[in-house]
Amino acid sequence: MRFGVPRSPSPSPVRRQAPRKRSGFGVPRNRSESDDSDSESVASSSSASSVDSFAYESESQVPVPIKQKRQTPPQTAEEQYFREDTIASIRLRVKYRDAYEDWENQTRKDAFVTARQEQTASTAQRRRTQLQMQDNEDARLAAMHTRQMEEVEALLANFKMKQAQTEFSLKDKWDQRSKAVWSSVHGVIAAAEAKVLKKLEAEEAARKAEEEARQRLLQAKKAREDAARKAEEEKRQAEALKAQQEALKAQHEAEALRLRQEREAQEKAQEEERKKVGLATALEDWQRARDSLMKVKITAMRPVKADREKKAAFNVIRRQIVAKVGQLNSDSQRTNGIAGEIVAALQTTPPLPDDAYYALLSSMAKAIICQAEVEVTAEKRTAIPLAQLAVALLCKLQSFDQIFWAKLVQRTGGWAIPLVLPAQDIDGSDLNQDQAKRRKVMGYVSAEETNAEYTQRVAGIMRVYFHIIMSPHPQRLSTVFGAQMYWQYFARTLKEQQLLLSSVAAEILYVALDVGGAQARHIWGAQWVKMLGLLYAGTTEGFRGSKNHLVGGTQPEGIAARVRVQLEIERILAAPPT
Repeated sequence: MRFGVPRSPSPSPVRRQAPRKRSGFGVPRNRSESDDSDSESVASSSSASSVDSFAYESESQVPVPIKQKRQTPPQTAEEQYFREDTIASIRLRVKYRDAYEDWENQTRKDAFVTARQEQTASTAQRRRTQLQMQDNEDARLAAMHTRQMEEVEALLANFKMKQAQTEFSLKDKWDQRSKAVWSSVHGVIAAAEAKVLKKLEAEEAARKAEEEARQRLLQAKKAREDAARKAEEEKRQAEALKAQQEALKAQHEAEALRLRQEREAQEKAQEEERKKVGLATALEDWQRARDSLMKVKITAMRPVKADREKKAAFNVIRRQIVAKVGQLNSDSQRTNGIAGEIVAALQTTPPLPDDAYYALLSSMAKAIICQAEVEVTAEKRTAIPLAQLAVALLCKLQSFDQIFWAKLVQRTGGWAIPLVLPAQDIDGSDLNQDQAKRRKVMGYVSAEETNAEYTQRVAGIMRVYFHIIMSPHPQRLSTVFGAQMYWQYFARTLKEQQLLLSSVAAEILYVALDVGGAQARHIWGAQWVKMLGLLYAGTTEGFRGSKNHLVGGTQPEGIAARVRVQLEIERILAAPPT
C-alpha cells in the first residue's frame, strides 16, 4: 500500500516573509548608466571566467573555457551586459536554498513515517483479530466435538445397559432351568439314599440294642463291685478323718484359748496403761466428741434459740466474739488482748446461764474453725495467731476444751483423731445405710463440695490443730491438745492402711510434718526417725511391698501430696539434729 501527501496549496511562509530581491546585475534604467559602464565592459568580459567560478566549491572544478571564434556581428555593450547579468542570475538561482522546498521535503518524510506507523498498527490489529477469530473457531469446534463425544458415549452406555439387561435376563432363565434340572436330579438321589440309609439304620439299631444290653450287664456287675469297694474305702477314710478332726479340734481349741487369754491379758495391760497416762482409743475419742456435740446441741443451742431474750443476748455476744476473731494478725500481743476481751465478754457479772455460756463457747469454736478454713487455706502463716488464740482460750475458759474438740471433730470428720468411721453413730443409727448422714458425719459442709475442696478445708483446720498441740502451753491442757497427740496421730494413721490410701491422709501428713516434724525429732529422737522411715517407705515402695498401696492412693491430689510428704521427710532428716 502506498501513501501520498497532497501538496499544500498555500505558498511557503519563507517566501512570504522573505521575497526574492531584485538582482543587482539587472539592466540599467537609463542610458547614462550604460554609458558609464562601457568603460568597464572590457574588464567584465575579461574577468567572466573568474566570475563564473563562484558557483563551484573550488577552483579546480571550474571548467576550462573553450575559446571560440569571435562571432560576427559583434554584440553591443548593452547586449553583452544583459547576457552577463542573466548568467549571474541563473548561477545565483542554482545555489539558492529554498525554505519551502525544505519544509515540503520534511513534511513528506513525516507523512511517510506516520503512514508506516499506521500501517504497522493496522497490521497488528488485523493479526490479533485473525487470531481471536481462529481461537473462537477452535473453541466452537472443541465444544462441538465434546458434545458429539458425549452423545456417542451416551449411546454406547445405553447400548451396554440394554446388553447387560439382556444378558442378565438370559442368565436368570438359564439359572432357573439349571436349578430345576439339578433339583430333580438331587431328588432322585436323595430318595435312593433315604432307602439305603433307612436300611442301614435298621441294621445299626439292632446291633446297638444288642451291644447296649451287653454293656448294661457289664456295667451293673462293675457298679456292684465298685460300690462295695467304695463303701469299704469311705468307711476307712471316715474313721481316719474323724480321728484327725478330733485331734485338730482339740489342738485348735487349745490354741484359741491361749490366744484369747494372751489377747485379754494384753488388752487389760493396755487398758491399765492408757488409764495411767490418761489416753483413750481412737473410737473412744470419736465417741466422746460426738457425745459432747450432741449434748451442746440438745442442752444449750436449742433452749437458747427457743428463748427470745436469751437468743437476743446470745446474738449480741456472738457477734462481738466473731468480730474479735476476725481482727487477728501476726502480733502476739494483739492476739492476747483479743483473747482477754473474749474472756471478759463471756465472764460477765452476773454470770451467764449455763446453756447460753455453752452455746457461746460452741459459736466461738465454730468461728475459730471457720476462720481457719478460709484464711489458712489461702495463707498457712495465719494458722499461728489462730492457734495462739485457741491456746489462750483453752487455758482461761472452763469446758472450752471439750466443746472445741467436739466442733473440731464435727468439721473434719474422723481426720482429727484419726479413725475410719464406724458403721453406727452413737445414737445407734446405721451410717452405711444413710449415705447423706455419713457424708455429714465425715465433715462435708454440702452435697456439692468436691474431694479437692474438702481436702484443702480439712488441711487448713488440721494445721491450726497441729500448731495448738505443738506450741508451748502456759498450763496443762486436756489430753487431746497435748504434745503426745502428735505422736499418737502418726501411730494411728500408719496403723489404718485404709486411711493411708486416701488423698486427704497424705495432705494432712504433709501439714503435720511441715508444722512440727523438726520439733518432733528433737522430742522423740531416734524413735521419730524410725517413724519417718516407715512413712517414707509407704510413699516410695508402698505398704506390703506393693505399688498399689502407696500413701495417697492413685488420685492426682494424692500423688501431689505424697511427693510433698517425701520432700518434707527428706528435709527433716537432712537437717542436723538439735
